[in-house]
Order: sequence, then C-alpha cells, then structure tokens
Amino acid sequence: MAQAYRAETGSRGSGAERSGSRLRRLRDGWRRDQGGWRRGLVLAFFAVLLAVVMVVHSHIPNDVGNLGSLIETFLPWLGLGIPLLLILAFVRKSATALVAVVLPAAVWVNLFGSLVFDKSGTGGDLTVVTHNVNAENSDPEGTARKVAASGADVVALEELTQEAVPAYERALADTYRYHSVEGTVGLWSKHPLSDSRPVDIKMGWTRALRATVNTPQGDVAVYVAHLPSVRVKADAGFTAGQRDNSAEALGVAIRDEPVEKVVLLGDLNGTMNDRALSPVTSQLRSTQGAAGDGFGFSWPAGFPMARIDQIMVRDVEPEASWSLPATGSDHLPLAARVSL
Repeated sequence: MAQAYRAETGSRGSGAERSGSRLRRLRDGWRRDQGGWRRGLVLAFFAVLLAVVMVVHSHIPNDVGNLGSLIETFLPWLGLGIPLLLILAFVRKSATALVAVVLPAAVWVNLFGSLVFDKSGTGGDLTVVTHNVNAENSDPEGTARKVAASGADVVALEELTQEAVPAYERALADTYRYHSVEGTVGLWSKHPLSDSRPVDIKMGWTRALRATVNTPQGDVAVYVAHLPSVRVKADAGFTAGQRDNSAEALGVAIRDEPVEKVVLLGDLNGTMNDRALSPVTSQLRSTQGAAGDGFGFSWPAGFPMARIDQIMVRDVEPEASWSLPATGSDHLPLAARVSL
C-alpha cells in the first residue's frame, strides 16, 4: 500500500514540473488558438493610444482646459495602464494585445525608468530643504523643529502666515543665525545672507524672494518661490493661467540673475514635465532627476501623487535628493545635497 501511494504521488511530479507543464499547456493552447491574433484589437488600440499620449504629451494643446498641463502633471501615473492592459490581454487570450502592450511599456521606461533607481552620491557642500508648511498648520513650531532636524544648511519655507512667522523664527533661531522673510515666504541659513529682496512674480503680493548665501565655497543666489495654486474644475478644466504667468516672471528673474550659482527652492504647483513651467525648468536642473531615489512625490502628504515642490539648480552639482518625513503640513518637505 505504501509503495503504491509513493508511486502515485511520484507520478504527479514536483511543483516545478507541474508549473512547467501548465505553462506548456498554456503555450500549446495559444498556438492552436489561431483567433488569438484577431481578438483584443480594441485592447491593442488602447495600448497604442497610451504610448502615443506619453510620447506626444508636450504637443497636447492647452487651449481647452489646459489639458496638456493636466496630463503632464500626473504623467508617470499613466504607467498604471500598462499592467491593466496586460491582465486584460491575458484574460482575452489576445496575442495582438500582448504585443501591443510592449509599446507603452517601452515608452514609460524610456521616460521614467531612470527615476526608479537610486542615483544619490555621498559628496556635497550644501544641504538645502524646501517646505510648504501650510497656512493652516496647527503646529508651526513642531514643523520647524522637524525641518531643522534634517541638518540642512539652508531652509526655505512657503505659505507662511503673519501670525505664524514668530513661531517659526523662535523654533529655528538656535540652528539658523540668519534669516529673511518676504511676504509669505522665508529663508533660514547657517551662512550669512546678503542682498535679500522680494521677487515680483505678478501676483499683487509677495510670494517669492531671492538672497545671496555667502558659503565658504562662494556666493550662491537662492530663490524661494510659491507659484499660484491650480485647480481642476468641471466647467473650466485645469485652471493654471495665473501660475503660468508667475512662472514666466520667475524665469525672467532667474535669467537676469548675475550670480552664476543658483538654487531655486519652492512650491511651483507643477511638475518638471509641465511645459507651462518651461520658463523656469529650461534654465535649471532638478536635483531629483539628477541625483534622486524614486519619483520624490511631495503632495499630498498622506498619499503623494505629484512632485509639485521643487529643488532646482544652475551651475551647481546635485549629489543627492530625498523626501523628509511628514510634518503638520499637507506637503512633504524635500531635501537635497549639492556640490558648489
């Protein structure tokens, strides 16, 4: 009886053999099923369409509801369509759809594959942090302490309220000897500041400043900016006109900046893919793209979906870029280490 049992179980083969057998049956079934190339044409169409949207995203017009900028804001998330199409192709047993899914997969990897890997180094002369602290933050001192704990040499804060500024000043005073506040943005530094002044980004009130940070390696012009917010409305689409005008004004200020080394810190309410920010992004490098680990999404803090906060540089070498733990804000703080 025992020998018969062993013979019976042995005939079933090992788990690997059974798995290989199933795969062979699936392969043979697909070979016999000649309709596999005729099924799933609609899925194949959507796979090709997804690839085309990712390739030509910069040419999608903004004339109607700023559709192009809206797509570009969440462009990496289009990649979620790839596994969905792949699963549906298997369910439909469509060879045509399976082959078509390769196209958007290749496009996504070409656009964003480099962001998946850690490119951070170990060098750097200056660590900088930017954080939209949220005007409704109920714990400004706690937020300030968390930011200071990052060890940053320079900290930029956006969305400061007049009532909360003294709390931030008190919490940061021991770590940062120098600071400057203009309107709703501020800059704190361990190194001396000079030539600090507001930057007009065409909003009617001050939401940007520039200051020269006098580091041991030389002067660095640091800009802090909070561009206007954007909204998605059913009747108007992606309302970003005011932000786009402010981005153009900020781009002009950076273009005319006489100091060679420039660092931009702030909430730009847009991603590096958004062509509307090209007056700024065409002049500067993103630290996340050059030396980051992952996408570095910063908003919303509970489930980050987009990197609308930015650290960008000119004539400065990014060494590392990362997100900091959540504070009392709806944005995550961002940090970068750069070589001067």
